[in-house]
Amino acid sequence: MSRRSGILEFAVLGLLRESPMHGYELRKRLNTSLGIFRAFSYGTLYPCLKTLVANGWLIEEPGAAPADQPAATGRAVAPTSSLAGRRAKIVYRLTAEGKEHFEELLSHTGPDSWEDEHFAARFAFFGQTEHEVRMRVLEGRRSRLEERLEKMRASLARTRERLDDYTLELQRHGMESVEREVRWLNELIESERSGRDQRRSSPGSEAQQNTAGETDGLPRRRGDTPPDPSDDTAK
Repeated sequence: MSRRSGILEFAVLGLLRESPMHGYELRKRLNTSLGIFRAFSYGTLYPCLKTLVANGWLIEEPGAAPADQPAATGRAVAPTSSLAGRRAKIVYRLTAEGKEHFEELLSHTGPDSWEDEHFAARFAFFGQTEHEVRMRVLEGRRSRLEERLEKMRASLARTRERLDDYTLELQRHGMESVEREVRWLNELIESERSGRDQRRSSPGSEAQQNTAGETDGLPRRRGDTPPDPSDDTAK
């Protein structure tokens, strides 16, 4: 399995943990909620779904066509028969084994989870991730970017005199993007630590913590829009 296929499977399982969806709706959610998948096609999604079904992590159920999807025939649909010309759509539902597998994936904190695309997918499901795991992923990502930033600075120092003004500005822009994400990660890590300390000191905090982790699969945003970790200029 390629790294990108693994990221897609992770994201599909995470979205279907919220609720069952048909392929059309799932593709829209992947595009709008997880921008790293904005360029992928049905030809990528459906083999992934078939693989997850074959592994026993999803089941297929019959469902109605989505209201906002064009009719399969491309012809106008009569008002008295709104589903005429539409095929029934397969709805994908997460199985108990699929939920268990997704939770296992959520607990992984190895180097892959710090890389650009994988980190973006992992961060999108931080609302379903344990505090300790979130901290390890955030600190790992920060460490990876600090290493990248050190290499970029060293490279710029060696080549500065040979670069024209525009190439030099591009290099500076890349460094600023990485620096901005490091600052953002510092804020997130501090917020995670502060929140943990507050929960420990508050009565009834355990029950609150158990219910607070379940969101719509997307992180609650803090202040400004976070940097895009898939920005090529930051590599």
